[in-house]
Amino acid sequence: MRDSQPSRLRLRRDAPCVTATPNAWGGFSLGRRVLIPTALIVCVLIAGCGPGDEKDESGTSPPMPTVVTADIQAGIERHIEDQARLSGGYFDLQFDDGELRLKLVRVHTEYLANLGPQRHFACVDLVDIGGDVYDVDFFLSGDPGAMEVTETIVHKINGQPMYAWEQIEDGTWQRIHVKDATQAHFGVIRDRDVFEFLYRVTLPEIPDSARMWLPLPTTDSFQTVEVKSISAPGTQSVLQEHEHGNRILFLELGSEDSAEVVEIRFEVERVEKAVYSAQTPDSRKYLDPEIRVPGNQTFSNIANEVVEGKKTNLVRARALYDHVIDRMRYMKHGDGWGQGDAVYACDARTGNCTDFHSYFIALARAVDIPARFAIGAAIPSERNDGGIDGYHCWAEFYADGKWWPVDISEGDKYSSLATYYFGHHPANRFEMSRGRDLVVEPGPTSGPINFLAYPVLEVGGRTTRAKVEFSFERSIGGGASAG
Repeated sequence: MRDSQPSRLRLRRDAPCVTATPNAWGGFSLGRRVLIPTALIVCVLIAGCGPGDEKDESGTSPPMPTVVTADIQAGIERHIEDQARLSGGYFDLQFDDGELRLKLVRVHTEYLANLGPQRHFACVDLVDIGGDVYDVDFFLSGDPGAMEVTETIVHKINGQPMYAWEQIEDGTWQRIHVKDATQAHFGVIRDRDVFEFLYRVTLPEIPDSARMWLPLPTTDSFQTVEVKSISAPGTQSVLQEHEHGNRILFLELGSEDSAEVVEIRFEVERVEKAVYSAQTPDSRKYLDPEIRVPGNQTFSNIANEVVEGKKTNLVRARALYDHVIDRMRYMKHGDGWGQGDAVYACDARTGNCTDFHSYFIALARAVDIPARFAIGAAIPSERNDGGIDGYHCWAEFYADGKWWPVDISEGDKYSSLATYYFGHHPANRFEMSRGRDLVVEPGPTSGPINFLAYPVLEVGGRTTRAKVEFSFERSIGGGASAG
């Protein structure tokens, strides 16, 4: 990073809050006052922004144009496009005494924020010519249509953070190196978490008829789930998926439902998941192959080489866990990632959480270690409401008569947490469904459901995408014991 010395910001935890503009937080807190998220405090530090810092001659703040997330997204996309136009199609960025040549992958719309009069924040993924993905923080100033970037900082490389933030005794914040960070800096909430979760889907154009399958998360030993409300068009029914015990909301839709919105609100109380005794009568069923997690000689060869000389399944599993971290890079770019395809992960050596865990499960099964998959969402710990950056998944393996939770993609991102994530899932999670190749009746024309976090939508018998948004609001007292 360009700053070798810790940066400091004079801002207490109980400092005045900024007022979120409509949609600025992407969730439940629209129009109310919220605490500034730790991840965004850097904007106040670097850009010098703060609410109410510009006044007219009468001493009062002049009226400012209303800024929504769409304005900020348009501003940062315009900046990147303009710079790329001047540099042969690439966005050039000075970094570590060199220059990155980058192309836009996506804007993190869930993190867009208006932090004060004419002060804004955007987080963007860009990929360089070598295939590495850089998570870059941009700080902007100005009104809609006339925003200028004031600072650009690389925050993560292939999902791995460059720094974290820490509040010290005098009330200021300082940036600390990732190697000095603790669990609390990187989003682990221990003990319990309580929150409301909003699952929102906007339907596309439906020319004739459509069908959609959505997860209805269930209560188990680690989470208590109450469905607060379901608002959905069409005809509703609840399907049972028997192999893994999932409940699925099934909607039958018509052309009159085009552009309609589906909203499901859940009240969730979740506790940290550590190693626990087996609750299934036959763990060996989790040795069976799946469509995208097949059994083949390549997995057997790799797994046997990794575990050679290891005498117990627990030690073997740890060796496989470390192998996946060493072999793969967390990268959501290109074609093929995000399907939980173990063969793709093995060949490409990149992917997201589904690819990391599918590869691990294939290797574990190859050496006779039962392993299984679950998917849902990771609930942010640095703030108490707002948007969530998509789904997250994890795995478990069976050894010594117990199930061991693992989260290898998070262990890869945060090396200081690699030991924690071998045997733990934090409380700030929401499990939506379990297992792969889910079979229900009626089921999709495309066959068994690969996994279920985002909905499966078929329009006229063909799989179609819908806009999906997750957001949350933490209850008072939830997540109090982070660290």
